[in-house]
Amino acid sequence: MIIRKLFKFENAHIVRNCTSRRCSKSIHGHSYRVEIKLQSNFLDNGEMVYDFGLMKTTIKTLIDSFDHAITLWSKDNKEYIEWAKKFSERYIILPVNPSAEQFSRVFFLIVDRVLECMEFKNGEKDIKVYSVVVHETDTGYAECFREDAYNFENMGEIKLEDIVFSDIIKEEWGDKNLWEKLLKKEKITPPKEV
Repeated sequence: MIIRKLFKFENAHIVRNCTSRRCSKSIHGHSYRVEIKLQSNFLDNGEMVYDFGLMKTTIKTLIDSFDHAITLWSKDNKEYIEWAKKFSERYIILPVNPSAEQFSRVFFLIVDRVLECMEFKNGEKDIKVYSVVVHETDTGYAECFREDAYNFENMGEIKLEDIVFSDIIKEEWGDKNLWEKLLKKEKITPPKEV
């Protein structure tokens, strides 16, 4: 069975080296919609694959980190990166160009790690990310499946430890050490009630 949860955020970026001059040479923003699709052949004690309320905790926190932020590519011009960091408290640095395609891969890997670290307490079993859909506009989206997320040879390597969230973003998290815990693959305990 597949379940889907929709998240929304506003974000600015430049996608270098793309065909469109506006996209590759100018800071611009989008109203993103992100669909996280999870799958399992089992139901928990509440007869659900994964409680949607749980998706509103850690997963929402991490996706919401991109809201009203600028996303930077670590290989972009260093002067531009430093300028963006100087004038924006909320920024994320990715090891890949911040296209819809790469956003979908990044979110897939982040959610995959969250599920790997989550300490399930309600009979949840064998939950996996099925796909992640990132709607950059009303008419365009990218959908990432497992084989895309981990296709480092053809689509670029994404190491979670190379993703940088600004200090201001991390300060807004309920657990300011959340990212470090995920990087170390420490267990994350969901709240008792959501």
